[in-house]
Amino acid sequence: MSNPDSFIDEVTEEVRRDRLYGLFRKYGWIGVVAILGIVGGTATNQVLKARAESRAEAFGDAVIDSYDMGTPGERRAALAAVSADGDQSVILALIEAADPAQDKAATLAALDRVLADAGLAPVYRDLAVLRRVGVTGADQPLAERRAALEGIAVAGRPYRALAAEQLAYLLLEEDKTAEAIAALQALTQASDATSALKSRVGQVITVLGGTPEAAPAEAPAQAAPSGG
Repeated sequence: MSNPDSFIDEVTEEVRRDRLYGLFRKYGWIGVVAILGIVGGTATNQVLKARAESRAEAFGDAVIDSYDMGTPGERRAALAAVSADGDQSVILALIEAADPAQDKAATLAALDRVLADAGLAPVYRDLAVLRRVGVTGADQPLAERRAALEGIAVAGRPYRALAAEQLAYLLLEEDKTAEAIAALQALTQASDATSALKSRVGQVITVLGGTPEAAPAEAPAQAAPSGG
């Protein structure tokens, strides 16, 4: 005669299997859907990534091809024909604005397209402001240039230091040399000014008869107290 405990264990195991099978038949589709969702989502991401890379490559190739054109007019026409949207449109406009000596009106028109899009990030719009002020130069009233630059020369803006430098040069246009030197001296101490910018304004200060102020030395790191 078989062991009663062994028989009970076998019956219990069969009941468990039947219950598990029943649960799988009732709820197993959830797991299947989840797996299909994960696989489908991964595949979709790969397709979208491949499309984005292909689009970026096509845009880059078209821009490079446009610079192989013979004349500035042909290059501009080729750039205008490049298919672009989103950030690519902004980049394309800034590229078109890279050669004002050939066509100043077209350069300003390209920059104005960037400035007209209020939804763009400051990194694009502020750069277009800087570029436009530089291109127009004395053709634009000084007060208008100052107003444009002051709008982007505030703390936290991506090109604050560059805008502040240009504002100092506007002071020179007004023969306010002392004020210009003071503004440039401030830039030599600015934490958001690059070393290249500090070097440049230091040279301008010297040419103007001033003495560039040395950048403040960083405080040495304190050694951690030793345990005693």
